[in-house]
Amino acid sequence: MYAIEAEGLVKRFGQTTALAGVDLAVRPGTVLGVLGPNGAGKTTAVRVLATLLRPDGGSARVGGLDVVSDAARVRRLVGLTGHYAAVDDDLTGTENLVLIGRLLDLRARESKRRAAELLAEFDLTEAADRPAKTYSGGMRRRLDLAASLVGRPTVIFLDEPTTGLDPTKRDEVWMTVRGLVAQGATVLLTTQYLDEADALADEISVFDHGRIIAHGTPHELKQIVGDQSLQVRPVDEARMPDVARVLTAVAGTAPESPRRGVLQVPVRGDEALTETVALLSAEGIAVTELALKLPGLDEVFAALTGAPATSDDEEEAA
Repeated sequence: MYAIEAEGLVKRFGQTTALAGVDLAVRPGTVLGVLGPNGAGKTTAVRVLATLLRPDGGSARVGGLDVVSDAARVRRLVGLTGHYAAVDDDLTGTENLVLIGRLLDLRARESKRRAAELLAEFDLTEAADRPAKTYSGGMRRRLDLAASLVGRPTVIFLDEPTTGLDPTKRDEVWMTVRGLVAQGATVLLTTQYLDEADALADEISVFDHGRIIAHGTPHELKQIVGDQSLQVRPVDEARMPDVARVLTAVAGTAPESPRRGVLQVPVRGDEALTETVALLSAEGIAVTELALKLPGLDEVFAALTGAPATSDDEEEAA
């Protein structure tokens, strides 16, 4: 049984079709990364799967339960963090989390204990007794993440969870996600950060115009763009012409310079690296960088959608 399934999912807002027949299948204990340009349907899909929107067509199940006919039971299984913090500004950090615990039928003592655990995990203990309206944007984001985990959900929807966080706090959220998956949780993650999807996702679905236009592991998607590239940075930039000659001999095409002091050429097969090392050594060319690289997810995204990955204020908000 899949933890999350969708078949032919359709959702319309007036004349706009936000989802035009989406199929998803997410294995338990894995992370599905969802990418797509603005208005692609990512957030609409999350809201349907989290029972916040009723689909106009198709079907979806979470934990084997139908999101329409078993919506109340689905809500017991899931946690959701949306684009924006959904905490109560006038309540303290502790009060926000305790309130959610009580709404989830936790006893008062258990709600307080769980709140303290999560505040510590998200580095909010010192601010626990302050109203949320006094929190910085990053602190509110972390409180919102904590709120989605109060009930120890087995399926977690994270809709751009690290937007507004500095790199250190992003890393902490990544560690939290990995920890949740290690404990058996299933995560559907939408993100505007391609490195985040690359770092966390077992599989990635790319949305565009309400449809899934590509799906696979990060490695499989990178192969869509094409060849690997071989990059070389010589210790002495004066040897750049010699490096260019070596790379041309290996690849049969002249290299380009993606950044100062580095030459890059597309190659097929790992044997190009071995051949390049031998030729550089024969020429006496010392290097500080020598790498065989697949295309990045940013290149995949641009090739598939023709758009950069940016934050998503989608049409369903209308």
